[in-house]
Amino acid sequence: MQTQNRANPWQDGLGRVSIRAGQLLMLLALTAVLIYGLIQVRLVVIPLLLALILAAAIAPLVNWLRRKGWPSAAATGFSFLLLLLALGGLVTAIVFAVIGQAGELARSATAGFDQVYAFVRTGPIPVDDQQIQQARDAVLDFVTSSTAGAGVVTGLSAAGTFITGALLMAVILFFFLKDGERIWAFILRAFKGTRLVKARRVGQDSLAVLGGYVRGTAIVAIVDAFFIGLALVVLGVPLALPLAAIVFIGAFIPLVGATLAGVLAALVALVANGPVTALIVIIVVIVVNQLEGNFLQPVVMGRTLSVHALVILLALTAGTILAGIIGAILSVPLAAVIWAAIKAWNEKTDAQITAEDVSRAEQETSRGAHGQLSAAAATDQPSREPAVSDSRAGQRTEE
Repeated sequence: MQTQNRANPWQDGLGRVSIRAGQLLMLLALTAVLIYGLIQVRLVVIPLLLALILAAAIAPLVNWLRRKGWPSAAATGFSFLLLLLALGGLVTAIVFAVIGQAGELARSATAGFDQVYAFVRTGPIPVDDQQIQQARDAVLDFVTSSTAGAGVVTGLSAAGTFITGALLMAVILFFFLKDGERIWAFILRAFKGTRLVKARRVGQDSLAVLGGYVRGTAIVAIVDAFFIGLALVVLGVPLALPLAAIVFIGAFIPLVGATLAGVLAALVALVANGPVTALIVIIVVIVVNQLEGNFLQPVVMGRTLSVHALVILLALTAGTILAGIIGAILSVPLAAVIWAAIKAWNEKTDAQITAEDVSRAEQETSRGAHGQLSAAAATDQPSREPAVSDSRAGQRTEE
């Protein structure tokens, strides 16, 4: 036995650990190469992801119109134009609200930070001045860096990139809405038998999570921006409209977005109205965030974002490093979709999937390949909802 172990050193404990370590290193290297490749073609990847998210958000409207008897082309075209008008109006409103007063907003925020900085320096608690300066410089470097400014239209080149990405996103979005079933059916051709059933469940749950996240976050963002903006107007804080727009954008970045927007509003209120008004603004922001997190978000989003806060924080950090502000916005829903896909794939074992499940999945995939799934899905939707509910109940039990 000793001779055999010497002849094959990979059979002992150290050998097995070495094999696993080598496999892990190869997996990490493959992941790094994949991420690097995606970054190089981010002009395609980011519009593709944005189009997928928007398609998931608007898909219920398309299906509802089809159930009401609208032709497929009319339902798709109407939903597509409605979404483009809504996005165009929203972006235009935010740009006009912020861009004209961006300089004044930056000066007010800087002056507010300087007041807080002076108070901290002369306060009773000893603080290392060098550390504060380093933190301030780091924040300024991040804000003015190419990483943070990658999604901001600065200069002719950036404007051209933005327009190209927007047009590409619109084209991809149209085809997702028009031929989404056929595209998905084409992808499912790689799966057979029980794996086809699992893959279809992954697609259904992932689409539900993605659409629910976008719609829920949009509702939360509107509510946050309205009430915080209303409080700023009542308190007489200047720049209330651009601050409300920033609050709306910040709501799409979980954990840190609303907090940073509230800090910015408090700094402006400190400079323009004094410390009492700034304190009231902070209280309003805290109350709105607490009401949102404890009451509004569970209602409008349910268990869509059922991932731990640490995972969200890590996803935000990685997304910001890789793609700046756009990465911070996209990273959390993508993390939620990946987790939902993993749970959906492992929801049932191969032994629990019946021949009837396989036959139904094959029929739905065949109908989708011919563009006939939308009407059938509208008819069969009530029968599939209990399965989704059971899945959610299982998730509650596991968690």
